[in-house]
Amino acid sequence: MSIRSRPPTRMYTAWQQQDDPTRFVHLFEFADEAAHQAHGSSDAVRQFEAVYVPELVAGPVVFTNYEQIATNRDQ
Repeated sequence: MSIRSRPPTRMYTAWQQQDDPTRFVHLFEFADEAAHQAHGSSDAVRQFEAVYVPELVAGPVVFTNYEQIATNRDQ
């Protein structure tokens, strides 16, 4: 399912580390905590996990939650 078909997901971007292509940063912006929770329990996330988990080389994925405090985008 495309992120575009999920209105509560305001933004998604992925970054790959240049000097280590096994490292990524995925940045999401959700409309609210309910949208965040819905995303985390979605079929799309389960499908994504089924692909990457067997390939992990440096241990489990680490998730860090941030609170946005400034932006130059219209909300």
